[in-house]
Amino acid sequence: MPSFIADLSSTAMMVIWAVAFVFFLIVEASTAALVSVWFAAGALVSLFFAIAKTSFLTQCIVFVVTSVVVLILTRPLAKKINDKKVPTNYELDVGKTAQVIEQIDNVKNTGRVKLDGTFWSARSESGDVIGEGLDVEVRKVDGSKLVVCKKY
Repeated sequence: MPSFIADLSSTAMMVIWAVAFVFFLIVEASTAALVSVWFAAGALVSLFFAIAKTSFLTQCIVFVVTSVVVLILTRPLAKKINDKKVPTNYELDVGKTAQVIEQIDNVKNTGRVKLDGTFWSARSESGDVIGEGLDVEVRKVDGSKLVVCKKY
C-alpha cells in the first residue's frame, strides 16, 4: 500500500468520506433518477468505519460492498422510476370513438372529426370514404391527423 495512504489519519479519512457522502447526495439531488444513492450509502457506512478507526483498506472494501448491496436492493425501484412513461396523444386517443363532422375522403384530402370536444383532421385507415355524422374509432395518431376506421 502506498505510504501516503497509510499515513492518512482517521480524521482525514472521516473528512474524505463525509465529503464523498455530501458529493454523492448532491449528484443524486440534481438528477431525476437514482444515479448515485448507493455510493452515498457506501460513503456513509465507510464514514462510520473511519470513526471506528479501521484501516483504509477495510473502509474501501466496506464502501464497495455497501454500494453494491444497496445497488442490488434499490435496482427494482430505480428501474421503476426510470421506466415511467408520460402518455402522449397516441396512447390516450387510440381506441376512442370520434364523430365525423366533415366527410373523410383520402383522395380529396378532406375530413374532420370531433374527439372529446377537440376537432381533428382525419383520414381513413382503409381509404374508404366515411360520411359525415358517423362514429369512427381512432386507430392511430399520425402527426396532427387521426387515422380512423368506421365503427361497426
